[in-house]
Amino acid sequence: MRSSNRTLIALSIFGCSGCAHLASVKTLPARIPTIAPGNRQLEEATDRLVRAEREQPLVSLGDDLTAAKLSLTTLEQEPTNSSAQSIYNFSVARTVENIERLRVQPWEHKLDVTGSRSHYTLTVRKPIDAEHDPNRYDVFAADSLKVSGQLFKTRSLARGAGAPLVAVARTENPRFRQQYRLARIYAPVTAVVRFSGQQAELEFVDPIKSEHIGLGKRIFPVAADFTAPTAMFIARERPERLGFSRVMDPQRYASTVRLCQLQQYDPNRTPVIFVHGLQETGASWAPMIDALRNDPWIRRRYQFWFFSYPSGYPYPYAAALFRSELDGARRAFPNHKPVVLIGHSMGGMICRLMVTDSKDKIWRSYFATQPENTPLPNEIRRELEEAFVFKHRSEVKRVIFISTPHRGSDLATSWIGRFGESLVKTPQSFEPIYAGMKPLLIDDPAAAAFKRMPNSVDTLEPNDRFVQAINKLPITPGIPYHSIMGDRGRGDTPNSSDGIVPYWSSHLEGAASERVVHSGHGAQYNPEAIREVARILKTTPAHDD
Repeated sequence: MRSSNRTLIALSIFGCSGCAHLASVKTLPARIPTIAPGNRQLEEATDRLVRAEREQPLVSLGDDLTAAKLSLTTLEQEPTNSSAQSIYNFSVARTVENIERLRVQPWEHKLDVTGSRSHYTLTVRKPIDAEHDPNRYDVFAADSLKVSGQLFKTRSLARGAGAPLVAVARTENPRFRQQYRLARIYAPVTAVVRFSGQQAELEFVDPIKSEHIGLGKRIFPVAADFTAPTAMFIARERPERLGFSRVMDPQRYASTVRLCQLQQYDPNRTPVIFVHGLQETGASWAPMIDALRNDPWIRRRYQFWFFSYPSGYPYPYAAALFRSELDGARRAFPNHKPVVLIGHSMGGMICRLMVTDSKDKIWRSYFATQPENTPLPNEIRRELEEAFVFKHRSEVKRVIFISTPHRGSDLATSWIGRFGESLVKTPQSFEPIYAGMKPLLIDDPAAAAFKRMPNSVDTLEPNDRFVQAINKLPITPGIPYHSIMGDRGRGDTPNSSDGIVPYWSSHLEGAASERVVHSGHGAQYNPEAIREVARILKTTPAHDD
């Protein structure tokens, strides 16, 4: 068998997210909504939109504003008129597109707009802060974007008034790490236009922060498209390309370790932090996050973050990096609410270490002495203590484990697993650690031989020394945890398996809930599992919020 084929087979047991076409976004002409005959204002609005398609941008902009004004008048009179709402949203979207085509900045100076039979003075409501300055973004009308790809089988939309847009930052934020943000923002935005005579005011609304908007004398739900920004981010930035590379050579991608918020920080919303598994990236959570955002109750109460790391690292080391990132987030956002962790596969194993007190028990299972009495150089002792000696995180109040091999997976010990682990390049910084600890290790016949510094595949083996040690320790009392696992649709629990992780490994006694879904190992994509996560978030006690 060729080496390249064996490589793919070995890693396919953990899922090859980087091999698939995850997202595609194409720009297509948006179609004018059809309306029922009989409403003169909407008929005239539609005529203006048809005419606008043939005009130069400035004249077209005037006709778009007229169509928006006519449809808004109808909408104020008949707030449940879906045709009026559709025409208004379409007209506002075309207004924004024409502003982009004209390359004008009505947020800096008012713009005189003359249509085929109309005249307006267009202004833009002043942004609330520099981050919301329209000059910093390119905007795209979501109704002109066709989204497809493996991660985007459905589209999460909030129905209401306004034109859903995608705002993409024109430059990267040089302080994105310190601010725990994406390097380049891809955000959902909704545009609305208000009228006072021939004065037209455009406003950009954050639909995650504002669920309703006042137009005239009425209050309407804010329309939004939560899928398009995520799809555009994945299609353009291709984060999944890091998945395979970060397994093979984790040290080379050490700088990609990060805890990142996916929306502007809000101290009133509970952070939910997603932690991916082996050979994955934060992109693997896109379907779940989009579905959860589509629920107004959840959107109102939670904010979404993710932790990403080179998954070739042994997971105790990845957990130490996660703790460091959580320390940084606590300093940056000292008033944040208690945290919910959701981990898939090896990400769930990392999350488990956030709710466990090891004291010196794991350390003693390796060395039989307390850390301070173990004859190791200070730097090596410090590195090992970060991985072996830890306390539960006081900010974590709930954990959801998805397809998590708490007791390892037999596939990691098969020829596929052994071949896969041989491909992972050991970081040079680990070599002196291994050299220092190797002579001091106590013998453990039940554990795998310690022939080199373990990598992530090694620490998925049932007989891995760390896996055996951590499973002797309880999860800290008072922190609820939940389990979701797949059975490939066979309904054979407790003898089931998701194809990678058997039930005996993913099951935990004492779980607040356990749900077996008809899924393979990628249960984070499964609609049943996503609904179960939503249920857990909705039943979280008020004091956890």
